[in-house]
Amino acid sequence: MFRITDMRTLAPKTKLMEIYAQEMSEQAGPGQFVILRIDEKGERFPLTIAGADPATGTIRCAFTEVGKSTIQLGRMKKEDHLLDVVGPLGNGSEIKRFGTVLCVGGGVMTAPLHFVASMLKKARNRVIGVVGARTKDSLVFTEDMQSVCNECHIATDDGSLGYESLEFIESLLDAQKIHRVVTMGSVITMKTVSEMTQTHKIPTMVTLTPIMVDGTGMCGCCRVIVGRKTRYACIDGPEFDGHEVDWDLLVSRKHAFLPEERIASLLYEREW
Repeated sequence: MFRITDMRTLAPKTKLMEIYAQEMSEQAGPGQFVILRIDEKGERFPLTIAGADPATGTIRCAFTEVGKSTIQLGRMKKEDHLLDVVGPLGNGSEIKRFGTVLCVGGGVMTAPLHFVASMLKKARNRVIGVVGARTKDSLVFTEDMQSVCNECHIATDDGSLGYESLEFIESLLDAQKIHRVVTMGSVITMKTVSEMTQTHKIPTMVTLTPIMVDGTGMCGCCRVIVGRKTRYACIDGPEFDGHEVDWDLLVSRKHAFLPEERIASLLYEREW
């Protein structure tokens, strides 16, 4: 059993959870993930690691309450226990001195992006941050990103705070030499950023989060096409070259079970 040491709300339906897992906290790196199971009847589902602190023996994960399992997780409290937490899984983000790195986060994925950005800053990179969300109320980890970035920009889809949409990134790419881009967020966010940077021929890394079950490469659910070859996000990723991803296939696979997910959520809400 894994004890929840903290559970706090970041935005509506978006929470940050801290779990006591000493061994994992000593091994976890930015870009990796864990597989959770709440109880014996629960499904396995992945969450990207948003931080690790060996001193306290804890790891952090952020999530949005969307399906039945994340809604159930969001109702748990400090000192509750999770049945299973497996990790760290996947390959960590490449951290070294690149020069100037642009880090673009969307919604809840800004939390794990902060983990990446902080490590890139420690590696003596100049880090430019972009924190994006649908509305100003959906923004998360804004102050955290500002604290580790040399400069940080805010963008919302509706223009309620900061820039309206991510189109302003084009001006950033034109105004200065950027050596690498790292983006975490929705598929549309990562695809949009990748299309912008491809024109400028800037290496761009994206974190793919397709449907996943075991997280060890056996089930094949998380397969994606990258560079016209089949890859598994759990063992070959989850970080990939954004210019090589088949985005249309990724979208179709992520939407494969949306009706079932919605039905499960409604039934769980009714039982609750």
